[in-house]
Amino acid sequence: MRLRTLATAKTLGAISRFQQHVRGLETFTLPDLSYDYDALEPAISGEIMQLHHQKHHQTYITNYNKAIEQLDDAITKGDASTAVKLQSAIKFNVRGHVNHSIFWKNLAFTSEGGGEPPHGSLGSAINQSFSSVEKLIAKMNAEGAAVQGSGWVWLAVDKELKRLVVETTSNQDPLVTKGPCLVPLLVIDVWEHPYYL
Repeated sequence: MRLRTLATAKTLGAISRFQQHVRGLETFTLPDLSYDYDALEPAISGEIMQLHHQKHHQTYITNYNKAIEQLDDAITKGDASTAVKLQSAIKFNVRGHVNHSIFWKNLAFTSEGGGEPPHGSLGSAINQSFSSVEKLIAKMNAEGAAVQGSGWVWLAVDKELKRLVVETTSNQDPLVTKGPCLVPLLVIDVWEHPYYL
């Protein structure tokens, strides 16, 4: 009987620590863009930027916040089955929020409608890894077009190999799922929703 009591106490302690962890998870709000929705026209329309940001990105945030609230409720009620089922919704939606937050920061505009090719250490790394900016662009375009369904194409630094690499991820998988040594430099959203208009 004493062993059962000790085991129950340990289980309750673990549940309490998990519940404190869940309650410590922050909710998210939609980050502001550092530019106007129409700033990328004609390359990307202001209307699609607004829909992508306010509708699609906001949906990941809304669904994540709702799932966190439901998880806290399930743990309070001792409903382990619901708590387990919510894990995939939490993972999918937090990843959608993080990936989009990186994506928005990658977009830039210039009054000339383009930009200078990377120079300095980034330009050298691109030339070393891909021979030229044009070949990097062609590789990212080809890799992105080959994504089955929805996903992302990433330009990253592989800290272990000490070179730039292009990777793709499916759905809302983040770059880290391809390896812990990868640091994102640029990400392109290849879901249909950024481009369907």
